[in-house]
Amino acid sequence: MIKKWLLLLVAVTFATSAFAARDKNSIQIKGSDTMVNLGQAWAEKYMEKNTGDFVAVTGGGSGTGFSSLISGTCDVAMSSRNVKAKEIVLAQKKGINPNEIKVALDGLAVVVNPENPVDKLTMDELAGIFTGRIANWKELGGKDEKIVILSREVNSGTHVYFKEHVLRKMDPSSREEFAPGALMLSSSQAIADEVAGNRAAIGYYGMGYISPKQKPVVVAKDGASGFVAPSIENVLNGSYPISRPLFLYTNGTPAGLTKKFVDFTLSKEGQDLVLATDFVPIKK
Repeated sequence: MIKKWLLLLVAVTFATSAFAARDKNSIQIKGSDTMVNLGQAWAEKYMEKNTGDFVAVTGGGSGTGFSSLISGTCDVAMSSRNVKAKEIVLAQKKGINPNEIKVALDGLAVVVNPENPVDKLTMDELAGIFTGRIANWKELGGKDEKIVILSREVNSGTHVYFKEHVLRKMDPSSREEFAPGALMLSSSQAIADEVAGNRAAIGYYGMGYISPKQKPVVVAKDGASGFVAPSIENVLNGSYPISRPLFLYTNGTPAGLTKKFVDFTLSKEGQDLVLATDFVPIKK
């Protein structure tokens, strides 16, 4: 019996050591759904070049990424927004020091069904639609149909950015919210699929998700400004009004395998993948 227990102890010890050894050669990345395709592209190319390393990438939203970083269940959080003050406080209580690394730029596309005749909107009109003040497409020169509002869920950095920049116009005193009837969807792909199948729908997502099944509208800052399409060139030159930086967050200054991966994302090869996935590189 003692011998069996000793054998079991050796087996468990060996398995634990094997896991620890594997863990030293792997990193977990979680967070922004906007960035998940980019993160996976980085991971695949990185592992091609570093065959002994393993990188796992999952989405769930920027808030999920920060929660995972704070709880120690991921090494890198992907985020389409800055870390919040309350998240920093919670992290510091757990001995975590969120370190921000800007890795790309993104334009948020506002999309409608290709059958919708509306193809351009001002920022004021977008705010009116998503708060519910504009409820029918005929108010915007479209068909007599009730507008179906699609948004990312509240845990999403894309949701937060759109609310602060479009609905609230960066006014800290504003309390504008999405219309009560807005459908909060769990991913950018879910919004893309719903817009593709619903003639009355309107939604938003990172422009890397644009496909022929949705029609991106051109956007103007105001009635006196020109309408601008969501494109890499227009995000880079600052003319597209709904654009933002994308970040990786680590616990303190990255080291070891985490640093190796972050350095890859900022390398020419990593930034080429930013461009290949329809985001805007921060480095040429």
